[in-house]
Amino acid sequence: MAKFVFITGGVVSSLGKGITAGSTGTLLKKRGLKVSILKIDPYLNVDAGTMNPFQHGEVFVTDDGAETDLDLGHYERFIDETLSEKNTITTGKIYSSVIKKERRGDYLGGTVQVIPHITNDIQERIVKAGEDLDVLIVEIGGTVGDIEGQPFLEAIRQMAVRVGRENVVYCHVTLVPYLEAAKELKTKPTQHSVQELRKIGILPNLLVCRTSHQMDQSMKNKIALFCDVPPEAVIEVKDEKTIYNVPISLHKQGLDDLILKYLGLPCDIKPDLSDWSRIVDRYINPSEEVKIALVGKYVQHKDAYLSVVEALHHAGIAHNVRVNIVSVEAEDLEHGSPEEALEFADGILIPGGFGDRGVEGMINAAKYARENNVPLLGICLGMQMMVVEFARNVCKLHGAHSKEMNPATLHPVIHLMEEQENLKDLGGTMRLGAYPCKLIEGTRAANAYGKTLISERHRHRYEFNNSYRERLEKAGLKISGICTERDLVEIVEIPEHNWYVGGQFHGELKSRPVKPHPLFDGFISASVKFMRDRAKEA
Repeated sequence: MAKFVFITGGVVSSLGKGITAGSTGTLLKKRGLKVSILKIDPYLNVDAGTMNPFQHGEVFVTDDGAETDLDLGHYERFIDETLSEKNTITTGKIYSSVIKKERRGDYLGGTVQVIPHITNDIQERIVKAGEDLDVLIVEIGGTVGDIEGQPFLEAIRQMAVRVGRENVVYCHVTLVPYLEAAKELKTKPTQHSVQELRKIGILPNLLVCRTSHQMDQSMKNKIALFCDVPPEAVIEVKDEKTIYNVPISLHKQGLDDLILKYLGLPCDIKPDLSDWSRIVDRYINPSEEVKIALVGKYVQHKDAYLSVVEALHHAGIAHNVRVNIVSVEAEDLEHGSPEEALEFADGILIPGGFGDRGVEGMINAAKYARENNVPLLGICLGMQMMVVEFARNVCKLHGAHSKEMNPATLHPVIHLMEEQENLKDLGGTMRLGAYPCKLIEGTRAANAYGKTLISERHRHRYEFNNSYRERLEKAGLKISGICTERDLVEIVEIPEHNWYVGGQFHGELKSRPVKPHPLFDGFISASVKFMRDRAKEA
C-alpha cells in the first residue's frame, strides 16, 4: 500500500507548492522509491482545457490526452515520469462523478452530501492514483481557508484515519514575509495559516517557509513552538535563481530524511544529486548567451508558455549557454517591417495558440526568419503560420490561410479535421494526447531525434491540408514527419535553411532538465551557431 505526502498552501497563492511537490518527488525517487504526484484543483471546471491562458497559464497535456494544470508539467520535469488523467482531480470532476452515481441510483435513495459522498469520491481517486507506488505526493491547489477547497482538506484529514496516521505526512507551504518598513521577517501569517489547518483537524508535520530573506534559528524555533512541529521540521526556501536548485536546498535541510522518518521508510540510500548540481551550475554560470525572440499571443502572462520557456532553458543548459528569452507581442508585428523588433534575435520561436489575434504578426515573423536565415522553431499554431507564410510568399497562393482564421480563404492550407466538424462541446474534443510520428531519414528532424519513429503530444483542431502537400513540397517545404496511421503532416522544414522547423505537436511538454527535447536542442544549437557567425562578421 502506498504512503501519502499531502502538500497544502497558506497565506497566499503562488508560493511554489508545485515546485515543492516536484522537488520532494525528485528526492524520494533518488532514494530508490517509486513515486508519483497528484494535483487537486478546487475549481469547478472539469479540466483546464477551456480556461483562458491569461487567467490560468498554459494547459499541460498528458500522453493520454488529459488537459491539466501547469503543475503537472513541473511534476513530469522534476520526477521524470509520464503522468496521466489519474494524476489530476478537480471539483468539477468530483461533482460530475457523484451526480452521475446519484442519477444511476448508486446511493440507493440516500441523501447525497459533501460528507461522506464527495469526500469518499476524492479519497477513492487518491487511493487509486497511489496503486503500485511507494509514495504518492498530493498537492492541494489554492490556499487554506478558501471555501472551494474545504471538501478536499476534509478528505485528506480522513485519509489519516483510512490508511493510518503513520502512513501520512502533512506538509504545509507558507509565507514568511519581510516588511521593508520594519526591516524584519514576520511569522504571524504562518501561525494563523497553521491554526486554520488545525481547526479542521490537520496537524502539519512539516512547514516549508517561503521567504526572501534568511531566517535565523531563533525565528525557526518560534515558528516551531507556535505551530507544534520540531525546529528541524521548519524548512526555509528562499527565492532561487533557478527552480532546479530547490531539490538541492530541501535535501540540505533534511526534508527527505524527515519524510522517510515520519513514514517509517528505510533511508539508507543517499540521493545522488550530481546531475541537478550540474544543471544549476550551467544555468547560473553559462559560457555564452543566446537571444531568442518568443513571438506569441499570450506573452503578457508569464505562465502562458511555461513549458516552452523551460524547454528552451533545458536546451540552453545542454549547450552551456544562457537563453535570454525576449517576449515579442505578435500583434505588434502585424504592421510594417518586423526587422526592428527581431533584428536582435539569434533565433525565433513561434508557439501555439488559438484565434486570429496576432497571427499576421506570426506570419511576418516567419517570413523574416526565412528570408534572413534566422533559426526558427514553430509549435502547433506557429508551425501552421509557417506553412501559411510559405504558401503565400513562395508558392504565390495569394490569400492562403488557415480556415480557423479565415473560413472563406481560397487556399485553406490549414483546415479543420473532418471529425472536428459540427462539434457542440469545446472541452475535451480536440486532437489530444500522444500520437506516433514517422520521420523521413536524412531530414533535420530525424537527425535531431536520432531515430525515425517518435511519439509526441497534441492539442489542436486544425491540420495541414494534404491537398497542398505536393505543391508546397515542390517549392521547397520538406514534409519530414508524418502520422502514418492517419496520413497527417506533423513536421515541416526547409533543408537549406539554418534551422526552419515546425511541429504540429507540443514538443515542449516532453522536455526534461536532464533530457532536452530534440527539436529544442537542435534549435538552440542552430541559434548558438547563428550568434557566433554573426559575431565574427561584426
